[in-house]
Amino acid sequence: MTLRFVEVADRVYVLREPLLRVNVTLLVGEGAALLVDTLSTAEQATELAEATQAVTPHPWVLVNTHHHFDHCFGNATLAGDPPRPVYAHELAAAALRDPDRLRREAYEEMRDEQPRLAEQLIDTDLLAPTHLVRKQEVLDVGGRQVVLRHLGRAHTAADLVVQFPDADVLVAGDLVEQGGPPAFEDSYPLRWPEAVAELLRMTTPDTVVVPGHGDPVDSGFVRAQHAQLSDLAWQIRAGHTGGTPAERVAAEAPFGARPALIAARRGYAELDGEL
Repeated sequence: MTLRFVEVADRVYVLREPLLRVNVTLLVGEGAALLVDTLSTAEQATELAEATQAVTPHPWVLVNTHHHFDHCFGNATLAGDPPRPVYAHELAAAALRDPDRLRREAYEEMRDEQPRLAEQLIDTDLLAPTHLVRKQEVLDVGGRQVVLRHLGRAHTAADLVVQFPDADVLVAGDLVEQGGPPAFEDSYPLRWPEAVAELLRMTTPDTVVVPGHGDPVDSGFVRAQHAQLSDLAWQIRAGHTGGTPAERVAAEAPFGARPALIAARRGYAELDGEL
């Protein structure tokens, strides 16, 4: 597997890992760089480091959009020793301080679909973020402003979006998905539309939005996905009010029956005060 960055804006590059179609974004400033997300394993992270060094010799800091394995299990390899700064939401950092649980969950998720990857995940050394974000943090990366924002509970309780204002690029993490339906396993589907609405307020007609997986998109794509998420949230609320089984809600909801069933069950749990 050869990983390679593609420039999507002025000194902003996106690399897509082919196995799970995970995106990593690289910002290059004067004498400094920043990487958003670190992939799944030490092997992948080593190749990511080589791809980064092919673009820039500058040292980098790291940002995790959230704590799911495919976005942060490469932290230990890419941070180096002594470790470079790693930024994440405070709840994502807390999750990464329980590495046995995260490794076990990642293994269970991948063992049937990607058994080789699953075996690597169970042995991966994890590094918790060192710099915690609650609501917003503004960084200077070689003279370029980077804004880290938590927009509320959505794909997880701990999602960060990363904005590069001078390049009009917005890294959405798994708040936006182009490569498949949104993943609802740790989600808050009734609140997710609000987070994406806030994300849309950060865009212009020319903004390049980098989703967690798949191809970069524009604000029109995000607006369409927001409409689907809003429709799903409305159907969950209506179904819960009417005593409709979650399975029936899922059969008529956006994104397909299986993801929508997970979302409906999570939404019912939210409405029942269990989340």
